[in-house]
Amino acid sequence: MKIALVGIGKIALDQHVPALAKSPDWELAATVSRSGTVPGVRAFADLGTMLAECPDIDAVSLCLPPVPRFDAAVQVLRAGRHLMLEKPPGATLSEVHALQSMAGKSTIYASWHSRMALGVPAARDWMVGRTVRSGRVIWREDVRQWHPGQDWILDAGGMGAFDPGINALSILTEIIAEPLRLLDAELDVPANRQAPIAARLVLSQGIEADFYFREEGPQTWDMELVTDGGTLTLRMGGNVLEIDGQPVTGAPVIMGEYPALYARMADLVRQGASEVDLAPMVLVADAFTRGRRQTVDPFDL
Repeated sequence: MKIALVGIGKIALDQHVPALAKSPDWELAATVSRSGTVPGVRAFADLGTMLAECPDIDAVSLCLPPVPRFDAAVQVLRAGRHLMLEKPPGATLSEVHALQSMAGKSTIYASWHSRMALGVPAARDWMVGRTVRSGRVIWREDVRQWHPGQDWILDAGGMGAFDPGINALSILTEIIAEPLRLLDAELDVPANRQAPIAARLVLSQGIEADFYFREEGPQTWDMELVTDGGTLTLRMGGNVLEIDGQPVTGAPVIMGEYPALYARMADLVRQGASEVDLAPMVLVADAFTRGRRQTVDPFDL
């Protein structure tokens, strides 16, 4: 099947393009970007032009920032193409609901790459029948390393520390059967920004989360859940699973997430199905609704 990639920035070049190059399901047939291109792939500067000139392209994967993504998604669906959305699937929940309502026969896949981490499926299986008593999530990374010069990520709608933090929430909502609720939140917003640089959440089932977006030392993507049947630990963004301190599965490097996303997208298209799970995004929206904001020192990328 042929697919187009819209938004040729860092995440597209680092993850999407290599995943598609190795995919047995997809051919990267076109790109749409105001600046980026992929060698050997037909490039367009305008999405509408690409859709009009490439009727044989089956699907479009959107790697745009959240705020402009909705208008692009509407064009894709109105053209009758299948739609894959980078996380988060939109800038607001209402936008994603609107896309679902207009999908028609098109597949929509709201992708959560951290759910494809090597340790997550085994963690989900192990959690079946177990009750969480307490938990701790530490998701701390350097925005300057992962989003150099991308000021939009600290603007309104850019999500700030929730851009990586939602990855942790996507894992939690995947492996814990009982729906999670947000009980409390504190958001640290730089004086010159609109989105938080740090956030601390209190969730149901005794789980606390620490999201920090200016970690200059070693990056940390870990969580620990104490259950009535033992302690589960996921490290390296879900890639390493430990039970009661003993390694179970995974690898000490993050790998294979995006190839798995595109394999899932292909399966959904063949089945004529969609997959739009908004549980991680709901928790983020709740944090912005209920969270106590405090202004911190200005921050520049």
